[in-house]
Amino acid sequence: MHIRGDHAELVVGGRLDVRNAADARTVLHSALDAGRGDLVLDLTELDSWDATGLGVIMGAHRRAGRTGRRLVLRGVPDRMQRVLVAARLHRILAIEDGSPQSSQVTRPACKRAG
Repeated sequence: MHIRGDHAELVVGGRLDVRNAADARTVLHSALDAGRGDLVLDLTELDSWDATGLGVIMGAHRRAGRTGRRLVLRGVPDRMQRVLVAARLHRILAIEDGSPQSSQVTRPACKRAG
């Protein structure tokens, strides 16, 4: 796995799995703590993730919310997009189309106070 970028945009590549989850978590949390506004995770170079890797993404999403930021996933590969849909996480996460000319973000639905 490799992660490169700064506190505004990170490119994640390789495999995000149990073997490197702690390192990925550290990098993501540092980026979230150091910046402002959206933190974009570009996943176009990501080959695969396991449940632990997905947990790292969800943990970063929660931390972003606590720090007043938003985690935005860009360029999610199709097979990983299907996992997000199957787990209904696409309703929670902000997912951006990966094409350079598009900046459309799928925003999670707001929960109603009841």
